Amino acid sequence: MDTCRRSVLAAGAAGAVGLVTGCGGDDGGPSAPAASDGASASGGASSPAGEELTGTADVPVGGGTVFKEQKVVVTQPEAGRFKAFSAICTHQQCLVTEVADGLIVCPCHGSRFRVTDGSVERGPATRPLPPEQITVSGDAVLLT
Repeated sequence: MDTCRRSVLAAGAAGAVGLVTGCGGDDGGPSAPAASDGASASGGASSPAGEELTGTADVPVGGGTVFKEQKVVVTQPEAGRFKAFSAICTHQQCLVTEVADGLIVCPCHGSRFRVTDGSVERGPATRPLPPEQITVSGDAVLLT
């Protein structure tokens, strides 16, 4: 029995609702946000447009751009091929700040991630940056 379930049982009926609400997790528990119809779209022509992040010309080939407000980094590993990853380092959740020499750089403890797939090039991070969904529409890169 995990800690959240024990807490709910120990709290009794009066406080159970508040505790259950705060006990979500990776298993899709109660605090996991519900996906909207747009979030699960495949990116085809009929899907709704997302938030425009930048123009394709503003993402350097072999490099990338960090969008701090959206906490996303968009890369262009090779001409015309765009990728997006979470800009939150998997080590201690610092925001990555730059893309240089084909690597996404975290300033906090020096972790480096590859622009091609978000994988760890140098730690202390041990997990890759999670992918984010983007769509390229004409000359625009959209967060979907």
